[in-house]
Amino acid sequence: MPMTDAAIAYARQNQERAVEDLRALIRIPSISMLPEHKADVQLGAEWVAARLTALGVGDVAILPTAGLPVVYGRWTGAGQEAPTLLVYGHYDVQPVDPLELWKSDPFAAEIRGENIYGRGASDMKGQLIAFLTALEAVSQAGASAVNLKFLIEGEEELGSPSLEAFLKENKGRYQCDACLNIDGSILGPEEPEVVYGVRGLAYFEIHVQAADHDLHSGLFGGAVENPAIALSQAIAGMRDASGRVTLPNFYDDVRPLTEPERKEYARLPHGEAWWLEQTGAPALFGEAGYTVNERVLARPTIDVNGFLSGFTGVGSKTVLPSRAMAKVSMRLVPDQTPEKVHRSLEAYLKAAMPATVGWEVKELAHSLPALAARDSKVVQSAVRALETVWGKRPILGRTGGTIPIVAMIQDILHSDSVLVGFGLPDDNLHAPNEKLHLPTFRRGIEAFVHLLTGYAA
Repeated sequence: MPMTDAAIAYARQNQERAVEDLRALIRIPSISMLPEHKADVQLGAEWVAARLTALGVGDVAILPTAGLPVVYGRWTGAGQEAPTLLVYGHYDVQPVDPLELWKSDPFAAEIRGENIYGRGASDMKGQLIAFLTALEAVSQAGASAVNLKFLIEGEEELGSPSLEAFLKENKGRYQCDACLNIDGSILGPEEPEVVYGVRGLAYFEIHVQAADHDLHSGLFGGAVENPAIALSQAIAGMRDASGRVTLPNFYDDVRPLTEPERKEYARLPHGEAWWLEQTGAPALFGEAGYTVNERVLARPTIDVNGFLSGFTGVGSKTVLPSRAMAKVSMRLVPDQTPEKVHRSLEAYLKAAMPATVGWEVKELAHSLPALAARDSKVVQSAVRALETVWGKRPILGRTGGTIPIVAMIQDILHSDSVLVGFGLPDDNLHAPNEKLHLPTFRRGIEAFVHLLTGYAA
């Protein structure tokens, strides 16, 4: 396609300017978690808004939320009849601690070898600049097949606490045909991936109490229940020896994996040896009948994230604790819901807990799972774009983590999301010496060009 070729040529001619744009954005310490950086977060929003305006995006606005602002814009360069993609990203970054482990200033955007180093380089200022550079190239060539709306937030690193209410209030503004989430990564420099699904989350605290105060275990042990033991026994029964969750009705709504999905996960380069190497565990464990990749990416799980009871200091103290608490999380898959697994947990505990203790469950956090259709226009457009640039078909996979915005967009806007980004596993996200691989960054720009010009072709 001549217009696509022209857009690619423009992008290649402006690669170095794209790197300088990235350096400028990295130099803004837009750390959303630290109140002392509130002005820097605002500066980050203003930088993104100015860049959108310079690209000819219309209706650019920095919109208030209950917390930090969202940058909005609307680009209609593909014409009235073209579909509209919502582009999601964020301009905020994590704190830099421990500072002494950085080899260069976290906000100096230093280039060493093939990498650029700085907080936010990969997560996700590099992804944002790659997309905006691609949009400029496509706009210059008049080659876009899709219109765009932008939702670039400033609270992603906080868990997006204000975004759900904001999205509900602005539902009409953000109507779209699909969402392109550019806060993504690939499996390696030569291992492209497109992500079409995320797991959900249900996170609880379980509190158990026996006596109304701690007791002497020699005087009261054997007469009063030990809540740590009662809770431990209940937790131990939540999963059987084959790795299956035993909560009643837990699997009732689980959507089975299809054969095409299982074949795709078998293409993943990470086998059991890789998982053992990454974890240092003596052996792997999980639900029988599924590979490790299937278990991590597409099956539901239950885990204990923390346990607290009694005396944990140095030395011995013969206390019979009055209370015990466990933090328990579940990763959910379509079509499970946090509400239903909450009821399953309550029903399990009602049967498992002895009458010698009182107990309660507190919900701390939840997010729905989300899954786009593998044959949808947005997913297949992304697959074709990466295949064109990398010369090989990308893995079409899911992520085992939870990304609340994906479920929010599906639930509120009734639109599917695809995750396309070009970070690498060794980019040190959230850690010292975060970096972005510049050759992959340049490939990412071209992949976004092909996605925009070839959308739904």
